[in-house]
Amino acid sequence: MSGNTSSTSAAPREKPKEEPTASPKANQSRFQVDLVAEAAAASAADKSKSDAPSAPSDKPAPALSKPTEGPTGGEEAKGRFRVVNFVDPSGVEIPPDAVSDADTIKSEGSLHSSTGGQHHYYYDTHTNTYYLRTFGHNTIDAVPNIDFYRQTVAPLGEKLIRPSLSELHDELDKEPFDDGLANGEELTPAEEAAVIEVTKESKGAVKFGWIKGVLVRCMLNIWGVMLFIRMTWIVGQAGIALTCVIILMAMVVTTITGLSTSAIATNGFVRGGGAYYLISRSLGPEFGGSIGLIFAFANAVAVSMYVVGFAETVVELLSTIDAHMTDELNDIRIVGTLTVILLLGISVAGMEWEAKAQIVLLVILIAAICNYYIGSFIPMESKESRGFFGYRAEIMMENMVPDFRGETFFSVFAIFFPAATGILAGANISGDLTDPQSAIPKGTLLAILVTGLVYVGVAISAGACLVRDATGNNNDTISGQSVNCTDAACKLGYDFSSCKAGNCKFGLQNDFQIMSMVSGFGPLITAGVFSATLSSALASLVSAPKVFQALCKDNIYPGLSMFAKGYGKNNEPLRGYVLTFCIALAFILIAELNVIAPIISNFFLASYALINFSVFHASLANSPGWRPSFKYYNMWVSLAGAVLCCVVMFVINWWAALLTNVIVMALYIYVSYKKPDVNWGSSMQALTYHQALTHCLQLTGVEDHVKNFRPQCLVMSGYPNSRPVLLNLVHAFTKSMGLMVCGHVRTPTRRPNFKELANDQARYQRWLLKNRTKAFYTPVFAEDLRQGTQYLLQAAGLGRLRPNTLVIGFKNNWRNGDMKDVETYINMIHDAFDFQYGAVILRLKEGLDISHIQGQGQDELLSSQEKPSGVKDIVVSVDLSRDSDGDSSRASSRVSTAQSSPIIHKDKKIPPVPLSLADQRLLEASQQFQRKQGKGTVDVWWLFDDGGLTLLIPYLLTNKKKWKECKIRVFIGGKINRIDHDRRAMAALLSKFRIGFSDITVLGDINVKPKKENMADFEEMIEPYKLREDDMEQEAAERLKAEEPWRITDNELELYRAKTNRQVRLNELLKEHSSTANLIVMSMPLARKGTVSSALYMAWLEALSKELPPILLVRGNHQSVLTFYS
Repeated sequence: MSGNTSSTSAAPREKPKEEPTASPKANQSRFQVDLVAEAAAASAADKSKSDAPSAPSDKPAPALSKPTEGPTGGEEAKGRFRVVNFVDPSGVEIPPDAVSDADTIKSEGSLHSSTGGQHHYYYDTHTNTYYLRTFGHNTIDAVPNIDFYRQTVAPLGEKLIRPSLSELHDELDKEPFDDGLANGEELTPAEEAAVIEVTKESKGAVKFGWIKGVLVRCMLNIWGVMLFIRMTWIVGQAGIALTCVIILMAMVVTTITGLSTSAIATNGFVRGGGAYYLISRSLGPEFGGSIGLIFAFANAVAVSMYVVGFAETVVELLSTIDAHMTDELNDIRIVGTLTVILLLGISVAGMEWEAKAQIVLLVILIAAICNYYIGSFIPMESKESRGFFGYRAEIMMENMVPDFRGETFFSVFAIFFPAATGILAGANISGDLTDPQSAIPKGTLLAILVTGLVYVGVAISAGACLVRDATGNNNDTISGQSVNCTDAACKLGYDFSSCKAGNCKFGLQNDFQIMSMVSGFGPLITAGVFSATLSSALASLVSAPKVFQALCKDNIYPGLSMFAKGYGKNNEPLRGYVLTFCIALAFILIAELNVIAPIISNFFLASYALINFSVFHASLANSPGWRPSFKYYNMWVSLAGAVLCCVVMFVINWWAALLTNVIVMALYIYVSYKKPDVNWGSSMQALTYHQALTHCLQLTGVEDHVKNFRPQCLVMSGYPNSRPVLLNLVHAFTKSMGLMVCGHVRTPTRRPNFKELANDQARYQRWLLKNRTKAFYTPVFAEDLRQGTQYLLQAAGLGRLRPNTLVIGFKNNWRNGDMKDVETYINMIHDAFDFQYGAVILRLKEGLDISHIQGQGQDELLSSQEKPSGVKDIVVSVDLSRDSDGDSSRASSRVSTAQSSPIIHKDKKIPPVPLSLADQRLLEASQQFQRKQGKGTVDVWWLFDDGGLTLLIPYLLTNKKKWKECKIRVFIGGKINRIDHDRRAMAALLSKFRIGFSDITVLGDINVKPKKENMADFEEMIEPYKLREDDMEQEAAERLKAEEPWRITDNELELYRAKTNRQVRLNELLKEHSSTANLIVMSMPLARKGTVSSALYMAWLEALSKELPPILLVRGNHQSVLTFYS
């Protein structure tokens, strides 16, 4: 609500008037505190209140001890400290020392409590206001408190609102403004929904620590099937040394990503959404939205991958006992379907059951790993023929070097790397962690270390006790001398030389199930395979809906909002679970995952790359908000990690990497185009600001050059939507070319309301952006229009990005208004020239200002893009619900002046008032520059050399799409006997300037006397403004001239007779030559300051430009803006 609404509505909430000594009057300001009386009465008040702690029901303080009752119910947002979702279930009685005088203060024990179990007291005896006891004194100024900085409510603690600057600073007889949330931290609709959900579901929600929530999940996801059925094959191919290199390379990528994840996770409170949340809050919704969608999809498909791996193992075991349901492929589909249904049931049962299942699976997995290590120390003679001899130095030395058979180092690395992924399994359930900032770094990095050591350990162990090839035949022992036997097996008494033909089924290179043979108890390895597949599938089945739910809550893709809904105390995304189940089931039924597998790996790697890039980008932007508590990161290391992830993507599969990049970019472009309604303070914003500041400072060190001159316009538009035709025309030649500042001078009839000014600045800047007008809106308060314009002429802009041209509309009604306004208007033009600005005046015969039409309900014609009630804009933090028409109970009462914006006052229930014929024409004329101009002309009357601005503006204009088909016609003055010469000279000049034209007309009859009827009209126009000094005494004439400086003296009129005739004559020529032009651009006549009265100058402009098509009067500052030098 607006400040006035808040302050004016406080009175009805007052208690019935009590005795004067008990409390302030109802109409007394809540900030009128008599400090002397307060100090004197303190002891007496405390004594009286301690004697009677239980006041009658008409005493406010005890009545308000229950925050949900009494006048504060539903109104506590008006209070001095508004406690969001305040609950005091303890029912503890209000301590006597918590009340002092007629104003309420907090007790000492409740000042700094947030979640520490201390009681919070919220009571109010005077318009929901109390004073804090700060440093032993009663004051509304508050000490630092964590509750002021919260955005959400429980379980973290209450959200309190610190005293606003207005409440501390404004005069006592002035009602303060309601500043809304502290520091302008307005919540987005998604965040507001999160607040409500967290409030509802905070009690009883299951939260996990760093071990159960992150470490266990990451270890289970990283230890996949690869550990048991591919690790030994990789050792056989690459050898122990290169296998360790492969593992360490993968660990480098994952460790860097883990460090980056830790940095982002510790840079503020982390909500649910995992990788999507981390990337979107760092790089913005464009990258976050694109990665979030493919990351959720990758997790959903990964479920099918892991389940199919499990099903294949089950079907293979069943085939050993000749148990088939149908054929092998359909058996895999049946087992996979049953498995994914079971996993869905566990997931839907809740995170608590899922966590218990993960613990059981981890125990089985660790037992299987230990079983392998134990078995490797128990050599058995029966296993020697299959390649297992126990730990032998000769085997280790032989397996130290690679022996690639149809593979390369990078192809083997591509096969192994997916086994190292899964480091985001803990981060993906960030919303279910007790302390994500602490849990994610510890759990993720420790999981990477532990799993990496286990992988290295298994590689070394397998390479030290298993040979690459074995026949499995116990008869292949060496009976005598064998010349063909040179490998390690030969030294151990076996001749496996027959395996060179490639027909052996045992050994590192040939047997994927060799770990079962080595282990002490083979079935436990099979159980480990089951555990690895099911745990990874379960983790992915949980991760995909959680990430997808967070994405849908942010409304990045509006069509997916139905999946944002959560159920139960843990806000479970049941709809997301069903969608993930359907995706996984579809790919399980396909059962051909060899093609999709590399794409999934690339999706994960793309997420890792963007997480690393996020840290680099945030560090590069150097935003003050980038303060991660995790310090063990480096921006350049993160950048190297991002590059490594991209390299690995192409190493694994180049076409899958290209496809991934195409999908990410397509989603990025889509989200950028849709511009979702979010503002997360991303590093993109920070870097944009940093670059803009850097470049602006760089510009200040470079002198302006005529080749780089561009019109930078200060447009005195008032409210931007009041004079759209002025904005449209100026924007046509400044868009993507120069600066445009919409200046607005406000002359308040009452005390300036600077907060209202700031709100209007944000509101109309948003209006400009929504209407795709590249301009800045700059309002100022001033005593009059001239003073405000002087302020803007001096202070608008920044460095080299400063206006150099003043653009104003022609004052059509100057003859009907106060001539003091004309004096002010003409002085604005003089001031522009004094400040070395150029000046431009636009005149339309219908007029420019349409605000009175909008005020009658026609504003929808020009602001149809306005969003409905309650929708926030992504660009500026302005609460639209304060001023939109959809919620009359929250309508703003701040704006009441005659110049109020039509956007602010909207009521669709009021039928539009029928327009007069003049207003219809005005409305049509106001939209003429929004349309494509077609094949017409822009007539340039370049009568006086002002440096070239009169020629540059139409050239820039005709380069734009809407004006492209218009031709430039140039009109110049000259002598009748030199017309051809002057035309050739101008043509040569324009060709040197490289400015195209269709025709050049030399006017040799400019100095011909105008028609008598036109001169008579001019004389009639200026008649009321003459001083007539010859008809009065000199002293009286001087006094009248001093009082009314705009009056025209007879001497002045005679002195400038020729110039007057020229303006009237030029109007005749304009009507003759340019009556059909789309736009006329003409040199503006100058008037010497202090010599030509404002009424005469205004009459010149009137006589020159009346009854013509749109005309632009231009006068540069007589500095060259065109050059023909390279």
